[in-house]
Amino acid sequence: MQVRKYTKNDLPDMIRIWNEVVEEGVAFPQEETLDGESGEAFFASQSYTGVAEEDGKVYGLYILHPNNVGRCGHICNASYAVSSEARGRHIGEMLVKDCLRTGRELGFRVLQFNAVVESNVHARHLYERLGFVQLGTIPGGFRMKDGHYENICPYYHEL
Repeated sequence: MQVRKYTKNDLPDMIRIWNEVVEEGVAFPQEETLDGESGEAFFASQSYTGVAEEDGKVYGLYILHPNNVGRCGHICNASYAVSSEARGRHIGEMLVKDCLRTGRELGFRVLQFNAVVESNVHARHLYERLGFVQLGTIPGGFRMKDGHYENICPYYHEL
């Protein structure tokens, strides 16, 4: 398994994986899925989009972009998506580690996650193991797919 910059050939797998996470409704704030055109534009608009690929098949991806502008433009944000068929293979860890390196290479100084759902314990344990610091808890900050609200936990990591 390698993590590398995406190519246009990766887009069908990327869009499928991204939409799977959006439709699960428990991690990403987005509610609208991507199609071929919107997916191509979305991934191209990021500062960097990486994929975890093996034997020509994409199993996960991440997007990296500024978290804010101007005087806070040195802080980046990222999102990660791993195909349900490949979860448990430590692909998320490979993506996060590559993202930390890439963010540093792009000149960002901090990686900040704004909305990690408190019940997403696998992601939270991974982030904490990799040195991310939780900034607090925002009560009821995330509306789950079924309509109930869960807390979110912002995290950061210096690059």
